[in-house]
Amino acid sequence: MRSLPKQNTSTEGRASAVVRHSVPLLPQPRYWLLWGIALAAVVLAIGFSVQAVAGLTTNEFGVDQELSRHHVGALTTVAMALNFLFAPVAGVCIVLVIGLYLFLVRKSFVRAAMFVLFACSGWVASEAFKLIVARHRPNPALLFDPLTPETGSNSFPSGHTAFAVALAFALYLLVRGTRWGVITAWAGAVMAVVVAWSRIYIGVHYPSDVVASFLATSAAVIVLAGLWNRYAPQVFARLPLGAGSESTAPVAAATQAHGS
Repeated sequence: MRSLPKQNTSTEGRASAVVRHSVPLLPQPRYWLLWGIALAAVVLAIGFSVQAVAGLTTNEFGVDQELSRHHVGALTTVAMALNFLFAPVAGVCIVLVIGLYLFLVRKSFVRAAMFVLFACSGWVASEAFKLIVARHRPNPALLFDPLTPETGSNSFPSGHTAFAVALAFALYLLVRGTRWGVITAWAGAVMAVVVAWSRIYIGVHYPSDVVASFLATSAAVIVLAGLWNRYAPQVFARLPLGAGSESTAPVAAATQAHGS
């Protein structure tokens, strides 16, 4: 009878060890929190600068106007498609589909949670900076060919671009260390740059808006990676689902072996 508490403790310890082993540790800079704060400070510096110096916005708007005068059918189709795919509604659908695939098909609750968290980090970061900076969007009435007129004080930074950058990070973290790692990294970078270009091409953002999106999302990803590495193993060890279906079999096998 006295051995029962030890047996339970041993079983729980093995289960926790399996869970911790199943949670992937992510790459992070040594001083990840300082890097995140520094990048966020740069974003705020850019945002407050373009707000305070009127000439900067005027010069940037010239880029939007120039692109608006040279719209091409094929490029417009691509830009409008990206405008739809990386909008919040379609973006949420993309994240949910991939997250459910990882959880239900690949049987990995941990990787599904990791993907969703990192893919959504861009939106969270962009919305926070939008509220702080409150920069007005380019005036569509002054564009030669406004493709999708948008107004409001949510121009800085670009949410579409931030989501594209975050999605690229999230997909890379899923396949890093495999033969698809380098390909995914380059494809994600190209995708994010093309989305950034499309926002200026359409005329709904200034160039500094999309540049700030890369910095803001990178800050969010760096901080989130640091928090993940520090707290995710303990958090998933306490969840009823553990690390997902991929870890339940080893835990069950260890329990049965110990019990026999």
